[in-house]
Amino acid sequence: MIRLREMTIEDYDQMYGLWQRSEGVHVSGADSRESIAGYLLRNPGLSFVGESDGRIAGTILCGHDGRRGFIYHMAVDPDFRQQQLGRRLAEASLHGLSAQGIDKCHIFVIDDNATGNSFWQAIGWEKRSGFSVFSKSCSSGSLLI
Repeated sequence: MIRLREMTIEDYDQMYGLWQRSEGVHVSGADSRESIAGYLLRNPGLSFVGESDGRIAGTILCGHDGRRGFIYHMAVDPDFRQQQLGRRLAEASLHGLSAQGIDKCHIFVIDDNATGNSFWQAIGWEKRSGFSVFSKSCSSGSLLI
């Protein structure tokens, strides 16, 4: 049986390992233990793990900016797929967002992540079009001020 519970920083080593092994999940320096600890403190009640006998079977990292919710690093270990764990994790985060007054949530899925794109569409998420995502580092060496 897979039990859902709120993610804690004590889960970091197992969840980071799952993220690294999961096709379509890209980890970066923003996923350091320190960064994730701060993220969880700023976004209580929104990120969850699915656990089976002490093993992390799936994760969802979720937060909001006060207006919209955002999901990062949704991953389910291949040994635990086809058990509705991904759906349960997504629903838990959406419930948490709703309880905090957030009425819409977004997830960024890489175009070539066929598994991820299929999953989100299968559980009723709408693929958006008409805009592009741009990124820039905030480190002092990259700012044009």
